[in-house]
Amino acid sequence: MEIPTDQEIRELHQRLAPSPEAFERVYTHCRIVCELAEQIIDRRCLAVDVALVRAGCLLHDIGVYRLSGPPGEREHYIRHGVLGAGILGDLGFPETIRRFCSCHTGMGLTRDDILRQGLPIPVADYVPETVEEELVMYADKFHSKSRPPVFVGAAHYMVAVRRFGDDKAAKFEGLVDKYGEPDLAPLAASYGHKVV
Repeated sequence: MEIPTDQEIRELHQRLAPSPEAFERVYTHCRIVCELAEQIIDRRCLAVDVALVRAGCLLHDIGVYRLSGPPGEREHYIRHGVLGAGILGDLGFPETIRRFCSCHTGMGLTRDDILRQGLPIPVADYVPETVEEELVMYADKFHSKSRPPVFVGAAHYMVAVRRFGDDKAAKFEGLVDKYGEPDLAPLAASYGHKVV
């Protein structure tokens, strides 16, 4: 499998972004998630496909560009992963790459989650199956594209995820134990985003 380069991914973001502001918000978030994932890999000395994780981080939110509402509108935003996988599929990307889009939302979405919550996406399991997919999903939890963008501490995310069930909170807690909490302070200083 050929993994796209950082430059190819950046050009794809630029082509798909409906505005320079959207590109800046989404692509910067993806770069930050990549830096977080690489920090976790380095700190835990993980034996993973780093190039694949990097591409997954840089592409995971590509579907945001196809949404009609701003990020945060749950009824639309929940679709961004499936939309991203579809975009990459239309462009000929392999399933291995497309799954980073569809499997990073929350702590993974199951068929039961979709049916129980009445989510507007095809009923299927969208959960990480590889360490690389899990890392992208996990690193994504520590930064938000909100306006203004913020870094999210583990304790803050734990409060947010618990509203979707104790099982989701327990899964996140297990990932914190497995991968550790990234050091957000240097990135927050570098990007000028506060930590919540």
